[in-house]
Amino acid sequence: MKTALVLGAGGFIGGHWVRHLLKNGYRVTAQDIKPFREWYQIHDCRNVEQSNASSEITVSRLMEETAEVYNFACNMGGIGFLEDNHLMAGLSININTAIIKAALKHKPSLIFYSSSACVYNELKQRETNSPALKETDAWPAQPDLLYGMEKLFSEELYRYLFKEYSIPTYIARLHNVYGPFGTWAGGREKAPAAAIRKVIRAQRVGSTKIPIWGDGKQTRSFMYIDDCIEGIDRIINCPNLVAKPINLGSDELVSIRQLHDIAAQIAGIKAEYKYDLSAPQGVRGRNANNTLIETTLGWKPSILLFNGMKETFKWISSDFNNADSPFRINHELRW
Repeated sequence: MKTALVLGAGGFIGGHWVRHLLKNGYRVTAQDIKPFREWYQIHDCRNVEQSNASSEITVSRLMEETAEVYNFACNMGGIGFLEDNHLMAGLSININTAIIKAALKHKPSLIFYSSSACVYNELKQRETNSPALKETDAWPAQPDLLYGMEKLFSEELYRYLFKEYSIPTYIARLHNVYGPFGTWAGGREKAPAAAIRKVIRAQRVGSTKIPIWGDGKQTRSFMYIDDCIEGIDRIINCPNLVAKPINLGSDELVSIRQLHDIAAQIAGIKAEYKYDLSAPQGVRGRNANNTLIETTLGWKPSILLFNGMKETFKWISSDFNNADSPFRINHELRW
């Protein structure tokens, strides 16, 4: 039986990946730093553990009996969180150094690293219609956030882990993943979930007024979780992508206002927007260039934003009044 260690298994993508591995017959060890009641999903794994992945001792112990390692663990959130927590996000480097040191001892058959589109040079993202970002656009290094700089440096560590020690590593630069079991409250949520939450709240209080951070013209692409999971599976099964960072994201570009329009359309309301120009906005425009993934895998993310938002809307609606939801614990709902 194949064995896997998933770090950050209590989070959004990590929880979905654990489910994927279990469906494919893996024996999984699931780890996260959060208390169990705050895990987004808990599955029937061989071992489920609350611990700190920044500890080399902890990671080494967990890696002893697992062949494959998947790292989704980091201190992250949407732009509102990242602009106020540069240092905390940057300290995620300790997780990756712990993994690499443990890997040198235990020699896993593969390591997957969940990187981010935040690695890209901010000078190439200053217009709403900026060209879609290809993998080489990360250099020269100038991310707009320390979060992105940490991700880029960790990519290099994993590349050299393969180059100098022959431990296979796979690196995917994820572009704005969303879907069911994703954070939708508390300040760490990303734009799709935030838009849906605001629309649902407006519905329930009988209002049509919805706030938008910025002028609403800033652009992004958003990838539904099912595409993300399929993409990771394809990447780790392609020997040509060992130690080669690759975009994993949709190339369906929309403005933040259009994103809110989709949420309002699904809800069946006509929204009135109030723009907050003082709020965090991030880069002006970001989209994924999928040339490399298409030519290498003959595949790219294809789930339309409207369809993914519709499924996400259903799930957040059902979770909205759940007092025990991990997305409500210790968080006061806000716009």
